[in-house]
Amino acid sequence: MRRVTSLFLALCTAIGLAVLLPAASAGAAPACLTAWNSGQVYTGGMTASYNGRNWYAKWWTQNERPGSSDVWRDEGACGTGGGGEQPQPGDFVVTEAQFNQMFPNRNPFYTYAGLVTAAKKFPAFANTGSDTLKKQEAAAFLANVSHETAGLYYIVEQNTANYPHYCDANQPYGCPAGQAAYYGRGPIQLSWNFNYKAAGDALGIDLLNNPWRVEREPDVAMMTGLWYWNTQNGPGTMTAHNAMVNGAGFGQTIWAINGALECNGGNPAQVQSRVTKYQQFTQILGVPAGSNLSC
Repeated sequence: MRRVTSLFLALCTAIGLAVLLPAASAGAAPACLTAWNSGQVYTGGMTASYNGRNWYAKWWTQNERPGSSDVWRDEGACGTGGGGEQPQPGDFVVTEAQFNQMFPNRNPFYTYAGLVTAAKKFPAFANTGSDTLKKQEAAAFLANVSHETAGLYYIVEQNTANYPHYCDANQPYGCPAGQAAYYGRGPIQLSWNFNYKAAGDALGIDLLNNPWRVEREPDVAMMTGLWYWNTQNGPGTMTAHNAMVNGAGFGQTIWAINGALECNGGNPAQVQSRVTKYQQFTQILGVPAGSNLSC
């Protein structure tokens, strides 16, 4: 329909006819189009919805995600009439207003829509047990990522001198993106080639060859953070998700993320920073912080 309309307008312009188009209804967002599919090839003129917005392909695409490339033109926000990528009210235990309250100075890269989209990849996250437990886990994750990124401000690791250190060349797949390509990115600062490989394999995204997607696509960034939270023990004895849903407490989430350096007196100031943020976030969500807060 878009092509027919465009040709009609061009013809009318060529012969000097004025064309009056109906005005859009004030305040009403158009329905979301069919959701973008990473497995589909889009050619010029095709459309899709993604993260609550409609997009128009200007030319042939090669799996570029809408919003990450000039291939796509942003057609504006859309409503709930289709396009399964749009987060809906009630999808997540933290509202957008609460998210904004938690991160008043966050980098615009970190979006609520990105968080909600990422959470759908891990249906047990903040969706296990009682409403209180769900909110406690959400607060625990967001408190830890707040600590890691200075309030969701930093997207990439700031100490560039560390960048070349995150390539384990002994891995059979090596470091195809380059020696210095696997620095910390995203809400839990994913680093090392083997972590990019594991996260990408789990998410169905080639992060080993294209680790830059973590710093360019908000939902991919959040997915890597939730991948670690839900599947990796780190230096701890359990995942951060299991720590919260099984009653081990917030302190065990610190172990899973950076316990080798911070826990058992390693850096009590850093531990307290995480605990304080968790207490603030549980207060915003209206739930108790629970026990076993420190490590």
